[in-house]
Amino acid sequence: MAPSSAVPDEQVVVGEEIEHVRVVTLNRPRQLNAISPELVSLLATYLEKWEKDDKAELIIIKGAGRAFCAGGDLRVFYDGRKTKDACLEVVYRFYWLCYHINTYKKAQVALVHGISMGGGAAFLAPLKFSVVTEKTVFATPEASFGFHTDCGFSYYHSRLPGHLGEYLALTGGRLSGKEIVAVGLATHFVPSEKIAELERRLISLNSGDENAVRSVIEEFSSEVKVDEESILNKQPIINECFSKDSVEEIIKSLEVEANKEGNGWIGAVLKGMKRSSPTALKIAFRSVREGRNQTLAECLKREFRLTMNILRTTISEDMYEGIRALTIDKDNAPKWEPSSLDKVEDRKLDLIFQPFEKNLELQIPETEECRWDGKYENSPYALQN
Repeated sequence: MAPSSAVPDEQVVVGEEIEHVRVVTLNRPRQLNAISPELVSLLATYLEKWEKDDKAELIIIKGAGRAFCAGGDLRVFYDGRKTKDACLEVVYRFYWLCYHINTYKKAQVALVHGISMGGGAAFLAPLKFSVVTEKTVFATPEASFGFHTDCGFSYYHSRLPGHLGEYLALTGGRLSGKEIVAVGLATHFVPSEKIAELERRLISLNSGDENAVRSVIEEFSSEVKVDEESILNKQPIINECFSKDSVEEIIKSLEVEANKEGNGWIGAVLKGMKRSSPTALKIAFRSVREGRNQTLAECLKREFRLTMNILRTTISEDMYEGIRALTIDKDNAPKWEPSSLDKVEDRKLDLIFQPFEKNLELQIPETEECRWDGKYENSPYALQN
């Protein structure tokens, strides 16, 4: 049987159990299914329950409305700015959940229709099967509002072809559904008019056998061929510029390339980078570079430290200023401090990258027997509140 197309408005995550299939719907359509504390908590509860349930074989993740998941709810961060560690719990829980989504023991299929940005793409990139459409839009725009590339994306970006990851982290550049498949962040492209029927077929398959699931998805899939103007066709220039050893050198290299015939597209890239927080650009760049030599667990632990230090304004208040300009006052005129790259001190960056005391780090399970250990409620953070 197919699931009901209607989902209750009051439930931010809806879980359905249909024989051997489990369907989870992110259900905050008016907020573009943005990640909230309640959404994270409910989703983690469902996924843990279903991984331990012998009857559950296939998990389908989708979003209600016109978005899949637009990432973190920036107003939650902004509203908590004056309360010490107001967002610590949701940050801890979500990064911990990101690890479990990536290492999940059962077949998962994400049906990614619409916006999938920032942390929302953490429900897309690590899955065995992730299906996108012509309406899917992916981006990691965090540096533009003073934040950093998080939710595992310092790991995923650092493993993209060449230096595309640095490009996406520093520019917030958008990828279409076909481009997402072409770079390996998703597995299949299916036209949007076929998504509902694909979901019905997966449910009727009633199995988590990966070969069978792949076969069904491939019946609906279209071959991916990116457009001539795709940013993926600019890879040689991206590699040349974004392989440099600093953000300043990247910008200088882009300025040189921008003066060459046929490189008009670089102007918009430069304009966007120069409008972004200088501090956030340097954090994002260093984070992705470090991710090249780290495991997913190590990346998530670092991202947790960076996020908490940014929320605590350890070296800068740029994130709150960026959110104010983007979503609160909507004047799109953030006043960054410091205002230029040359004023961002390396010693301050070193400060926010430093490890926490071991018991205050994000607790990633180290053995299969303890797979679902390390929850927030068992951490020193919860015990001291």
